[in-house]
Amino acid sequence: MNTIYLLLGSNMGNSKQQLLTAIDNIQSEIGAIIHKSSLYSTQAWGNTNQPDFLNQVVVVTTNFMALETLNIILKIETKMGRIRTIKNAPRVIDIDILFFNSDVISLDNLSVPHPEIENRRFVLIPLNELAPDLKHPVSKNSMHTLLLNCIDTLEVKKLY
Repeated sequence: MNTIYLLLGSNMGNSKQQLLTAIDNIQSEIGAIIHKSSLYSTQAWGNTNQPDFLNQVVVVTTNFMALETLNIILKIETKMGRIRTIKNAPRVIDIDILFFNSDVISLDNLSVPHPEIENRRFVLIPLNELAPDLKHPVSKNSMHTLLLNCIDTLEVKKLY
């Protein structure tokens, strides 16, 4: 059984409903969600001239391997109406693999752990809520330590 940390994000349409729909799809197509963070409103990162995002981290157990999981995620995003245009554009749904067990994967279409974890408060805050002692498999730092050292200044607000 594999344990995956996924970041969900949406800033188009009814973002709360988009996250709920993504969770339903993840549970029916990938595996059981065993933990969910609170929902966070976060300023857009990269391309900041767009609406704020609603973000959440979920922990999933699955029998699928990493590339299989990625392919299912891409199908879920497409099914939900995501159209990939430019990098960091607004999106109906975004599902990123943050961690896959403690694996380190470096492929053309998949990097795990996600290469920007330590640079993004909107990732670290919900991760820290769920697993402050979780160790990053490359840096060996805990999520709590990474959050304390993060230089990202974008606002992240806990909603519920």
